[in-house]
Amino acid sequence: MTAYISISYSKRKLLDKELTAIIKTLNEFKINPFVFVDNYKFAPAQEREMMRQAMIDIDNYDILIAETSDKAIGIGIEVGYAKAKNKPVIYLRQKDAEHSTTVSGIRDFQIIYSGINDLQIQLADTLGKLSLHTKAIQ
Repeated sequence: MTAYISISYSKRKLLDKELTAIIKTLNEFKINPFVFVDNYKFAPAQEREMMRQAMIDIDNYDILIAETSDKAIGIGIEVGYAKAKNKPVIYLRQKDAEHSTTVSGIRDFQIIYSGINDLQIQLADTLGKLSLHTKAIQ
């Protein structure tokens, strides 16, 4: 199984501990993580190429994890595209971060966490549920 991780490009460094915890938890479940913003660099004039590549990459991954502690339009677009492709979406954000009604409105699973340890515990629980859910629909 593979996971596309959607995260704010501009706040990526501020969310490094959270992203490290997400990747560690995914690895424990033998889920291969992919962080779009860590794998590509696009110039501002390359917006079409950037979104085309994001859609190609989402097509190639099983689930999408949206870290929305910093709301970003790109995250919403990626989530919408993933849902249109019938990919499960996990919405997560820090407890004190602003709520994204659009992403939360189409998510399959929601994690509101209050620290790194809480994030890992809730994500592990959600991945267990996702595994059971995926087996049930196959």
